[in-house]
Amino acid sequence: MLPSRTRLAKMNTPPTLLLTAQTGGVLRLTLNRPQARNALSSELMGAILATLDGAAADNATRVIVIAAEGPVFSSGHDLKEMARHRADDDGGRAAYAALFTQCSKMMQAIVRHPKPVIAQVQGIATAAGCQLVASCDLAVASTAARFATPGVDIGLFCSTPMVALSRNVPPKAAMEMLLTGEMVEPEEARRIGLVNKVVAPEILESETMILANKIASKPRRTLKIGKEAFYRQLEMPLAEAYAFASQVMTENMLEAEACEGIGAFLEKRDAKWPI
Repeated sequence: MLPSRTRLAKMNTPPTLLLTAQTGGVLRLTLNRPQARNALSSELMGAILATLDGAAADNATRVIVIAAEGPVFSSGHDLKEMARHRADDDGGRAAYAALFTQCSKMMQAIVRHPKPVIAQVQGIATAAGCQLVASCDLAVASTAARFATPGVDIGLFCSTPMVALSRNVPPKAAMEMLLTGEMVEPEEARRIGLVNKVVAPEILESETMILANKIASKPRRTLKIGKEAFYRQLEMPLAEAYAFASQVMTENMLEAEACEGIGAFLEKRDAKWPI
């Protein structure tokens, strides 16, 4: 018997690379290439970028969680996709430049995003997958998670993952990961600052959502101001950072959320945040 047209359509429909779900003020993005170890193909990164762009202007979204299907959070770039470009006339130079530019744009979109972004890491995160974890504002990891920047083992130093990694962990810890390529256990990742919390696999999602909902309950405009200021001052010398932060706090004091929050504190009542 021939398959029906409906069945044929389902058979020919490619799987959704990125799953999305909204729960209250939390938008969950789930990498959905488990058969490819959630490798960050150009198409998947494009989907992440587009979703992040949409979430930036969505008032219903206050916090974003990035999770993954399957046993691996992300193995990094899709090496099969990259290897195919060896046959290009230029040996792949243009394709590789475009891919790494796209990846850098995605990582910066997370850092510059007006909403806090939390990584929910259930398994191995290597190379650009580790970079993705480091680029998120916070990270909750399972005891089954592992982290590595193993490019050195295949002759491709993890130079772009290095940017995010070196901004999360102490220099010598970053260099050890980059030079050895060895796996870092979850508790060690927590100790060096790559993740915030390590929990049992069965409570990973619930613990991540508790954190996400706690942040989502805070005033939206205040979170946006604070996140932007945090990353900008990191790039400044000490005196310049204090001058910038003082200016930010002055402007923040004039915002409706600060007026309401301080008033509620002084009046010993619950704050009613502007929508």
